Amino acid sequence: MSPTAVLHSEWIKIKSLRGTVGSLAAVFLTTVAVTVLVFATVGRAEAENADAEPLFDAFYALNFGQLAAIGFGATAVSSEYVDGALRVSLSAVPRRGLFYRSKIAVVGGAALAVGLLTSFTAFLGGQAFLGEYAIGLGHNGAVRACVGGGVYLALMALFAAGLAALLRSGVAVLSVLIPFNLIVPFVIGDVAGGAAQFLPDRAGQQILREDPTGVLGGWAGLGVLALWAAAAVGAGWWALRRRDA
Repeated sequence: MSPTAVLHSEWIKIKSLRGTVGSLAAVFLTTVAVTVLVFATVGRAEAENADAEPLFDAFYALNFGQLAAIGFGATAVSSEYVDGALRVSLSAVPRRGLFYRSKIAVVGGAALAVGLLTSFTAFLGGQAFLGEYAIGLGHNGAVRACVGGGVYLALMALFAAGLAALLRSGVAVLSVLIPFNLIVPFVIGDVAGGAAQFLPDRAGQQILREDPTGVLGGWAGLGVLALWAAAAVGAGWWALRRRDA
């Protein structure tokens, strides 16, 4: 099969799986719903806080959307390890490298498209509730943060996809990544100080800040997250190449 045909077949797989489509939709719906709920109830009160970061606070709901992005990446790949689906896929596409690259490209492309839509919608939707405290796309760093937020969600999905290829289980990936993102940064932050800023979520979210903190700038932080994702994708390729289907 040609690369284009394999890409098309992988896109059809994603569209055909209810769990995959649901988790991809949840990236957008969860983020926007939490944004509306938070900004409609306490948005103005928080904006009046002297310690408020208007730009970073606008993307608060990405903390929830990233969980759906992780679920999407994990589900899209782990579905190949259910009921012998991988053997069928490799029978149709014997070149494992082509199969894996196509899978990762489709997962990353779909996550990026939804991530960008989610990031811009959440930002603009949240500002609609702030009245005189609202900031727009002309605010310093706003466009960079909206674009970076979409890339952040896509990289989280790829991080999960690579681990799913390595662990061959969506449940295992969720069991590892969700605590890793929600708990580990705080533990390491208390014990090792600045080391936490190099963890995936902390590093990646620097792009959302008007004035990034620590040693990583916005794009450098996103680059650190990209390295985590690349390492996971590479480990997944090693596992697919070395193990039997």
